Amino acid sequence: MVVFRGAEAYVSPNWYPSKHEAHRQVPTWNYQVVHAYGTITVQDDEKSVRGLVARLTRQHEANEPRPWKMGDSAPEFIDSMLRNIVGIEVAISSMVGKSKLSQNREVRDRLNAADTLDARGHQELARSMRQAG
Repeated sequence: MVVFRGAEAYVSPNWYPSKHEAHRQVPTWNYQVVHAYGTITVQDDEKSVRGLVARLTRQHEANEPRPWKMGDSAPEFIDSMLRNIVGIEVAISSMVGKSKLSQNREVRDRLNAADTLDARGHQELARSMRQAG
């Protein structure tokens, strides 16, 4: 299983307006995650790792005014860095996505918690919470 973690954050019961009326709330952790199940193949030989890093670098540097490439660094430095990377390939057989976004709460509780998270820098999680229902 490979875990891809998304946005996550602590949620205080104090952020739920209903807590101040009924006092029946507890702290929680909201999150988004995907579990990918499958067969893993380790690709740690130098040629495979070098090719993988080169492809990823080209993709992520494509919008830079002067894209960085491995040839910009000393070959012995790149060689030493590549020895520290283990490439993996996963033949995925199934995937399970999970979201805990206070969707079991009253709308006003969920939205107030989202507003508080938004104000504290967790915009992605707050956006997802607003869309949950």
